[in-house]
Amino acid sequence: MKHHTTLVALTLTSVLALAACGGETGTDTTTTTATSETTTTTSAAETPTGTSDTTTPGSTMHGGPHGAHDHPAHGGQPPAGIQTEENPTYPVGSQVILTADHMPGMDGAEATISGAFDTTVYSVSFIPRHGGEPVTDHRWVVHEELVNPGEAPLPDGTQVVLDAGHMSGMQGAEATIDYSTQETVYMVDLTVDGMHMTNHKWVTESEIMPAG
Repeated sequence: MKHHTTLVALTLTSVLALAACGGETGTDTTTTTATSETTTTTSAAETPTGTSDTTTPGSTMHGGPHGAHDHPAHGGQPPAGIQTEENPTYPVGSQVILTADHMPGMDGAEATISGAFDTTVYSVSFIPRHGGEPVTDHRWVVHEELVNPGEAPLPDGTQVVLDAGHMSGMQGAEATIDYSTQETVYMVDLTVDGMHMTNHKWVTESEIMPAG
């Protein structure tokens, strides 16, 4: 009888030990599963979807008030036939201060002279070819930027066709001469509202003062 009791006790002990081992294994499995799910969730959060689709490397936009004037960053070469000023007050490379207000931020800006010319300069009014708002007192257009203009200077009120691309819709537009001046006219390099402009056309001598 004593032998039978001992056998039962050993059997119960073995069963309890196996149950305990089974519980530990289940705990390990649960912990491993939870850890795996947590790792997956963190990985997805650290890698946003579509990031590369919303960025265009190398793209550039020019904002600020000068955008309304639609001036190109590079004004291009001077028009064919224009005469270089032989002895300008401000030679090419001179550092100057502008007093012109053709666009916001221009008045008082530092600039570098990139060209000086002897020609007739006009203020003109026109309607852009794309049908935008009328442009009045656009300063400046030189005589060589008009289509078959005849002899300079043209009288105020003369109807002309523009051969200049200072602004969108300007090339080929019909315009009216507001007034003219015979002073030396300059191309300049300057920075306005963070936009660097080279060969900007045009600034007259009376709109320039020495730097320093």
